[in-house]
Amino acid sequence: MRVRPTFDEESHLIRQGYQRIAGIDEVGRGPLAGPLIAAAVILPPDLDTPWLSLVRDSKQLTANMRARLFPLIGEAAAAIGIGSCPHKIIDAIGIAQATRFAMSAAIAHLYLHPDFLLIDYVKLPKIAIPQKSIVKGDSLCISIACASIIAKVARDRSMIGAERRFEGYGFAHNKGYATREHLDALLRLGPCAIHRRTFAPVRACLCDTHSPARLPADGL
Repeated sequence: MRVRPTFDEESHLIRQGYQRIAGIDEVGRGPLAGPLIAAAVILPPDLDTPWLSLVRDSKQLTANMRARLFPLIGEAAAAIGIGSCPHKIIDAIGIAQATRFAMSAAIAHLYLHPDFLLIDYVKLPKIAIPQKSIVKGDSLCISIACASIIAKVARDRSMIGAERRFEGYGFAHNKGYATREHLDALLRLGPCAIHRRTFAPVRACLCDTHSPARLPADGL
């Protein structure tokens, strides 16, 4: 049975005197192409609105439901920050460090400075803000779940835009994940400019001398 995220973590922290509690999550660790995007969301301590009952981990929602909730979260949140780690940096520093990079950028882009961080699974030891890492936090904690929706919609929009620049890979549908459609296109066309070259299926294509590399001059 799917768990509904709650305000329990935030309420506990509010009772301790914290007010600006940021939930943080990322989307895009697994894809073969495109950026990793993180979001940080600070919800008002007294937020009470019917749509909160619809919020779930973004992976449990349809695209239509995420699109419906995205502006509602944006309007209700006290602050939202979005951070991106592009494919080149992912290749340079690895996916774990890239996750911290994007999350740190999301925190830096918040309009309000948070006084506590609730983070889905990851720890950010270089950020001097009190924090708690929660396993499956996007399923348990409402502010982290909201962050997961913001990050997911932002990344999906980025990949839909990439489809217009790099036709043939199906980015608008597969969002860069290793679907059969994407893998077939990768074998047929070779990697494009936004593919992550350290990820095994892409690396295998680069090692194949028979596979062309589609690298436009204006690639990211």
